[in-house]
Amino acid sequence: MSALRRGVLRDLRLLPCLIGDHARPALPRSGPDGALAVDLVIEDGRIADLLPARSAPAELDVLHDHRGGLVFPKPVDIHTHLDKTLIWERCENPDGSFAGAIAAVSADREANWTREDVESRIEAALHRAHAHGTAAIRTHLDTFGGHGERVWPLFGEIQRRWAGRIALQATALVTLDRYLSDDAEALARTVAATEGGQLGVVIMADSVSEDGLCAMFALAERFGCDLDLHVDENGMVGATALEAVARTAIARRFRGRILCGHCCALSRQTVAERDRIIALVREASIGIVSLPGCNLYLQDRASGRTPQWRGVAPLHELAAAGVPVMVASDNVRDPFYAYGDYDLFGVFADAVRIAHLDTPFGDWPRIFTLTPAAWMGHDIAIARGRPASVVLPEARSLNELVSRPSVPRRVFDPARGLAPNPGSG
Repeated sequence: MSALRRGVLRDLRLLPCLIGDHARPALPRSGPDGALAVDLVIEDGRIADLLPARSAPAELDVLHDHRGGLVFPKPVDIHTHLDKTLIWERCENPDGSFAGAIAAVSADREANWTREDVESRIEAALHRAHAHGTAAIRTHLDTFGGHGERVWPLFGEIQRRWAGRIALQATALVTLDRYLSDDAEALARTVAATEGGQLGVVIMADSVSEDGLCAMFALAERFGCDLDLHVDENGMVGATALEAVARTAIARRFRGRILCGHCCALSRQTVAERDRIIALVREASIGIVSLPGCNLYLQDRASGRTPQWRGVAPLHELAAAGVPVMVASDNVRDPFYAYGDYDLFGVFADAVRIAHLDTPFGDWPRIFTLTPAAWMGHDIAIARGRPASVVLPEARSLNELVSRPSVPRRVFDPARGLAPNPGSG
């Protein structure tokens, strides 16, 4: 970065919630979102100072004049399925249902998922995410049969190849009975040997078992793994697997992190039951990631009938109770979700519309930036001393950004400087 050792990103609008827990400098506010009007002084790839907009010393090179546009830290995609991605055109969901997605993916996995096929699709997905400015991705990997044996060594190679561009983590996606099988220890050993590896599972209220949960938690404890679970991806009323996970974590005093994805059925319980379960989730220090696109696409689908509910977890109620909440891409152009492009600004815009994360926007911009980053072990807050890795959408307000999530944007990386986003516009 010799040509960019010291310079300024000029006239930005920084949302106070994206400064994180760092000391907030005294800066003027400008715009409808209470944003701070700032110049970011960059030195040796890091943010050296935050100054009032257009007040940076004249001798500094102007790396970019953003003319009052918003600035974000690079977003973090904490729940994806890179090994399933980009197969829609050869493997559609026959009826748009959850069962249809499972059957279609299972058939395609057996027929087509060679090492070369999976690697080429993961590389294509990562290039899309990188172009959109994504800093880190966690993917669930189907860990079944021959594919399971191939995909973890392949992921390790890709992880190393992308180091410095996108930080990658992976979760073993299995069914709960796998943790009661003879190869459970070998599975945990493989995951633990992978940097950032998580143990995972798909569980619903009608498939959860105390023995299975205890076996999974025991392996996580033994091998020092966190847990990242697919939970209650349905509209079942009267019971949730989420409660069983929380009670097990509390009883075992589990010290690792537990992230539960989907949790759609939580929105289907009575208010009293929902609030009781949320209290357990908070006590267990569980984080929740909602996948608004996929959840809206699959849940409450029936031929010839309009869906009656939105399929997303109760984000407002969870956040109000102090539970960390996040959103992510989940599936992209496969039978579980036919759309998407690994663009987290689009995911956030969908979440705002689907879950009413506005009036006011408040701290909701953290759900695809600071919160998932912290869960993955990264501090991406915009503050003095932090790496100068930011995204600069040509939008002056959150309303404009949500209205036009594909608005042109630039990505500033301390190692490469400023680059346009070829996927926007």
